[in-house]
This record gives sequence, structure tokens and C-alpha cells, in this order.
Amino acid sequence: MTVDIPHNYPFEDDGTSLNIPPTSHPPAWKWYHYFTFNTDHKVIGIQYLVTAFIFYLIGGLMAVAMRVELATPAADLVDPNFYNALMTNHGTIMIFLWIVPSAIGGFGNYLVPLMIGARDMAFPKLNAIAFWLNPPAGALVLGSFIFGGSQSGWTAYPPLSLVTAPMAQTMWILAIVLVGTSSILGSLNFVVTIWKMKIPSMKWDQLPLFCWAILATSVLALLSTPVLAAGLVLLLFDLNFGTSFFKPDAGGNVIIYQHLFWFYSHPAVYLMILPIFGIMSEVVPIHARKPIFGYKAIAYSSLAICVVGLFVWVHHMFTSGTPGWMRMFFTISTLIVAVPTGVKIFGWVATLWGGKIRFTTAMLFALGLLSMFVMGGLSGVTMGTAPFDIHVHDTYYVVAHFHFVLFGGSVFGIYSGIYHWFPKMTGRMMNEAWGRVHFALTFIGTVLTFLPMHELGLQGMPRRVAMYDPQFAGLNEICTIGSYILGISVIPFAINVIWSWMAGAKAGDNPWQALSLEWTTSSPPMVENWEVLPVVTHGPYDYGMNGNNEETSASVVTEG
Repeated sequence: MTVDIPHNYPFEDDGTSLNIPPTSHPPAWKWYHYFTFNTDHKVIGIQYLVTAFIFYLIGGLMAVAMRVELATPAADLVDPNFYNALMTNHGTIMIFLWIVPSAIGGFGNYLVPLMIGARDMAFPKLNAIAFWLNPPAGALVLGSFIFGGSQSGWTAYPPLSLVTAPMAQTMWILAIVLVGTSSILGSLNFVVTIWKMKIPSMKWDQLPLFCWAILATSVLALLSTPVLAAGLVLLLFDLNFGTSFFKPDAGGNVIIYQHLFWFYSHPAVYLMILPIFGIMSEVVPIHARKPIFGYKAIAYSSLAICVVGLFVWVHHMFTSGTPGWMRMFFTISTLIVAVPTGVKIFGWVATLWGGKIRFTTAMLFALGLLSMFVMGGLSGVTMGTAPFDIHVHDTYYVVAHFHFVLFGGSVFGIYSGIYHWFPKMTGRMMNEAWGRVHFALTFIGTVLTFLPMHELGLQGMPRRVAMYDPQFAGLNEICTIGSYILGISVIPFAINVIWSWMAGAKAGDNPWQALSLEWTTSSPPMVENWEVLPVVTHGPYDYGMNGNNEETSASVVTEG
């Protein structure tokens, strides 16, 4: 069959052309185009990934400095106030400038149009604006250290945030508002792009699971992010304009701020992890050479997490005078949200069972994510129950849970995605030997750093402090050694990326013999992705089905 699809795109749902003339572009982008206001979704995706990784290195250096301080009970490296600034901005950078931009902005921008057969995002200029809000936000966070740095924790709870380093706190608030605006603009773009621009031959039950995850993430961001922005603007007014929304001595209510903050910031966990779940759902079936188990269950579970995730925020506030009925309701909702997550984990494990697993670096990081997230998920269920949460609240048990979920979950997933799609982005393969070294160091470092923190929390060590009782020194030394290994683990990865991008082995268009649409174009893709748009003839995970075997790739019908 030969299908001639004209160059003027997009199409309406019925396949009729909107008669938009083709845009004139150079045949390929030069390196300096990645430093400009470029509207190509692939350029923007790489801009997100590289910028986010730079902030990851900065946030990681802050983490290592904190762990060096915590190697001994006394505050013998940095001043306690500066430690508070490191702690606050480490969390801020890792969440708002590393995980969210790389998972959603980086992979989402690069892959979604390619996966649905579009030439670009629905609103290219808006897409570029969304990215360029992030560098000034990062500059504000780092610049706040000139004024002492924000010292109130990444939650910025008043009244503490109203009395410590007001100028730095103001800069911190402005940075988060910029990042939130970027998230809203990007999410709107993703929803419209997926809803209106997938090629007519792609049915909804043929949509890649990564796109389902991005769609759910975007809806969740559109619903929750404005609430955080409103709370931070009110806090900004209290700091600078004499209002008293959250000043308890002037009739303000600090609990209202907690509700506004956590209504966004617990769903923010899903904003970080849902795109990673989408990456998992792409990597696992390709490298196991099996159809994904329970496609519809995994797709709809993303939407279920989106809905239920909006009704769990109060489990962060069980110690804030929460009435008993509210504790009961949010305990139940927190346990319920674990169900769709379990559906995904079951689907991945079932996909692996009996598969022809190729232990590539991408697959190793996916398997590492699976083990880490199960560990973090189990500790999360324990903290979702009010009695246990009250016991371990503000202890290192919370730190251990949070990092197993978000470092062991999100960062392992980002690494898996980079190793998996690096050939598509650059046309070259990453070195597998160095990749295995990177994985081993990252896995060992993560376990050594965060596993002992569970015991520290159960013994009662409080978090967010530079000084602690000497009885906790032994476990803290182990955690600090683990942080050194994590820091070292970045070195082979950075060398691998740079060397492979410059001189790695040529990858070809589809080195993994994958079936989804992004692998039907050249590596790296041309400016408008395809000369002629592809036509979907089978599902994205139909390995071993309908004649698809290990040597088949995604179907594409071209002119002639």
C-alpha cells in the first residue's frame, strides 16, 4: 500500500488538511541553534535536558556538601544557617529545575510529536517561551545566596519563611512562580498536541504509553499548579507589602498556606514520576522483546493517578491539628492511590516474565528503578497511615522514602530514557561498558546513601538539622560514603555522553528494532521529522505479533 500524505500539516481528526503551508527550515540545525530561541520541539527538548542536567550537578554539589557536614554530629563545615540554605535550595533545584523540566520538558517535548506523527508541537513559540522561563528561574535561586539564600525549606512554611532572609525568600518565590508558569504553558501545549495532532491512522488504543503519561501529567499540572502560584503570591505579599494572609500574630492562618502548598506539591510527585512511568513503559517491552502486559490498564492507571492524586495532600499535614475524620479520609485516599501504581508495576513485571531480556544500560536502569520505587512505595504506604506518620513525621524516615521514590524512581528513569533515546537524538550509540559502570555506581551509591536513613528515622533523628545526637553518627557516616559514590557516578556518565555524541558508533535509524513511530524517522530526525508522514499499521508494542519479530521496526508508508 502506498499513501501520499501532503506536506501541509496538521490534519483535522477526519484527516482533511488545514492547508497550512510548509515552513522553510534549514536541512539540519547547527550546534549554535541550541543556544537560541528555537521553536523546533527537538531542539527545545535537548535544551531542557542539558539545562536541567547542569542544575542537577549544582544541586548534587549542594547535597554532597550537606552530607560532608552530616558526617559528624557537630556543625564543623558550614554555618547552620548556610546549611539551611543548602538544604532548601538543594530540594528546590532537584525538584523544580531538574526532575520536572527533564522528565516533562525534555523527554516530553522531544518525543511526543515524534510518537504521534506530528511535525511539531501545537504552539511552537509558546513551547520556546516555556523553556526560556527556566534559566532566569535558576538564576534567581542561585542569586538568592548573595542575600543568604532561602532558609525555610523547599516548603517555605510561614511564619519561618516570613522572618528569615526576606530578600532571598522573595527571589525564591519569584523563581518558583516562573517555573510554575513554564509548567502551565507546557502542559497546555501537550494536551492540545496529543488531542488534536496525532495522525488520523493512530487510534487511541495505539497511542504510546509515554504519551498517555504525559497527557495525564499535563492535566494534573493544569489543575494543581495555579493553586501553588496563588499561595506563593500571597506569601510574597506578606513578605513585601504588609498583608497578613499567613502572619499568625496579625490574624493570618498558616494552615491555609499548607493546604495551598500541598494541594500542588503532592501531585508534584506524580508530575515527576508519571513521565518516568511512561519511559518505563517504553523501555521494558522493547528490551524484553514482548508486548506490554495490560496496555489499557497501564494507560488508564495514569489517568486514575491523575484523579486520585488530587485528593491525598493532607497526609502531609497529619501533625498540623488535622481533625480525625480528615485523617481517616486522606489515609484511605492515600492507600487507594497506591492501587493504580501497583497496576503499572505488575504490568512491567509481567512483561519481563518470559521475555528475551537484553540487559542494555537502559534496561538496567529500568530494573533499578523498579526495585527502588517498590522500596519507596512500601515506605510511602506506611506513612500514608496517620498513626505511623505521626510517629515518623519530620524524621529521616521521610527523607529515605522521598529519595527512594524521587531519586531511585525519577533519576533512574531519566538515565534509562537517555540511554534508550540517545541514538535517536544524536545518531550515535552510547558506550555500554561505561554505561554499566555508571549504573553500578549509581545503584550502590543510592542504596548506601538512603537505606540507612530508614533506621535513623525510626530511631528518632530529626531531618533538616546540621547538628544531631552522637548516637546517630555511625549510620550517618555510611550515608556520607554513599553520597560520595553517587557524586563519582556522574563522571563516567558525563564522559560517556560527550564522547559518544562526538565519536560514538553510528546508531542507524532504529538500533533497538522498536515499533513506535519515533523510530521511523532518521537519527537524528530531520527538522520537520519526516519527508512524508508515517501511517500506523500495528500497535507500538506488538513484538512477536502479526508477523513482527526481533528484526521488524515501526511501519511507515512513504511516497512511491
